[in-house]
Amino acid sequence: MGVTHKLFLAILMAASLAVISSALIVQWSLSRGFHKYVNAIEASGVSRLAGKLEERYRAEGNWNFLRTDPAKWRQLIAASLPLEVMPPRKEIPPPEGMPPLHGRIPPGAPPEFSPGEKGPPHDMLPPPLTRQFDERLYLLDSSKNVIISGVQGSFDSEATPLRHRGEIVGYLGLLPRTKSADTPQNRFLKEQELALTLTAAVVVLLSAALSLLLARRLVRPLRELTHATHQLAAGSFSVRVPITSNDELSQLASDFNSLARVLETNEQARRQWVADISHELRTPLGILRGEIEALQDGLRQPTPLTIQSLHAEVLRLGRLVDDLYQLSLSDVGALTYRKNDLVLADVLAETVEAFQPEFAGKGISLVEDMGEGIGANIFGDSERLHQLFSNLLDNSLKYTDPGGKLLVKLDRSDGVVVVDFQDSFPGVPPAALDKLFDRLYRVDTSRNRSTGGAGLGLAICRNIVDAHEGTISVQPSMMGGLWVRIEFPLKGRM
Repeated sequence: MGVTHKLFLAILMAASLAVISSALIVQWSLSRGFHKYVNAIEASGVSRLAGKLEERYRAEGNWNFLRTDPAKWRQLIAASLPLEVMPPRKEIPPPEGMPPLHGRIPPGAPPEFSPGEKGPPHDMLPPPLTRQFDERLYLLDSSKNVIISGVQGSFDSEATPLRHRGEIVGYLGLLPRTKSADTPQNRFLKEQELALTLTAAVVVLLSAALSLLLARRLVRPLRELTHATHQLAAGSFSVRVPITSNDELSQLASDFNSLARVLETNEQARRQWVADISHELRTPLGILRGEIEALQDGLRQPTPLTIQSLHAEVLRLGRLVDDLYQLSLSDVGALTYRKNDLVLADVLAETVEAFQPEFAGKGISLVEDMGEGIGANIFGDSERLHQLFSNLLDNSLKYTDPGGKLLVKLDRSDGVVVVDFQDSFPGVPPAALDKLFDRLYRVDTSRNRSTGGAGLGLAICRNIVDAHEGTISVQPSMMGGLWVRIEFPLKGRM
């Protein structure tokens, strides 16, 4: 079962349960409330009728007025109930040859309206609640003998005593309602239940249609993501998923697009890396091959100058391999770091002092300014920091014009210790600043193969700084060259 069908069934079941539960509760509440309402009307009718019977008994002194004129019984009932609920009805005489009814009204006799009456309103809802109300009433005297009744049988139901001068003179009772399926009240309830059932069925069908549409709408982005994931797994890193909303699925699509862009960038970087490495290795190997073949063919003699040239190419090839090895170790976190508390100024001063002769030999002024950074303690590896500073000093030595200047400054600010390297001309184009930390990247105008390395030094520097939880950045120097800024957290701020 797919996600579409699961969502469809889940939404449909939830909607169906809600609709069915609501319909059942409404039906139960309607039936319960309706019967309570009917019983309340009948109880109030019995109470009013009992009051009127007591008044007539006080006026007549006995019940003979009902025995001799049963029509007055009907009049008292009609006066006790609202007209629209209990319309007046004339007593129908018995058929010819039938004995008198002794004041009883034939059960099921149809109502007949008085002259001029138009009948109950047509919009009367529900149907007459006191249907057969008069047929279920009975009146007994003080000895519980029947005075008048619309039914025959025993009168065991609770009756209301009628009093005159503190004495019971009769009983007025109402037989319980019979649960007949043919009564208008029950038919009314069944019609309401049928209407609720049809309404619930229609709502469930509409819910099914809406659930299917909603499930398809929700699953569509998942299908697009699935298709795009298959393409991405097949190596198509240019695939993207359209974003059409602002919900969690759109966030997932956005994250997928970000992942695809990163993979595409990494794939391009990998291809460029392989091409650059091949190029960097091919050059010294080509020179070595040419030199050796010239020696084999006798075109060149194995003089000390030739051997020195071969040795220089081997050293260059070895440095490239060492740089690649160091970079690979730093990438996988395999570089060994033996960190402890140290004074950064001591490591920096030691490294600068080691490079002083080389800078002096090229005519470049190397100035160090420890300033407020003296005594700043950090938690780091002195050997790796020496390697970091050596790479930066070596870059400045290679790329700074003779007669130039390099300023190395150490400072402290806001819980960090700052190391600045600023050299003089030549500078780096602004468009190339963001690429200086890329592997094998060299600025064409100054960092060529004759003066520079393979372009791995700054990449290694960044990995060392990251391992010390610091930051490294580059910007144009105020002296016309390059400004490298490194920030390390002070001890206790890491």
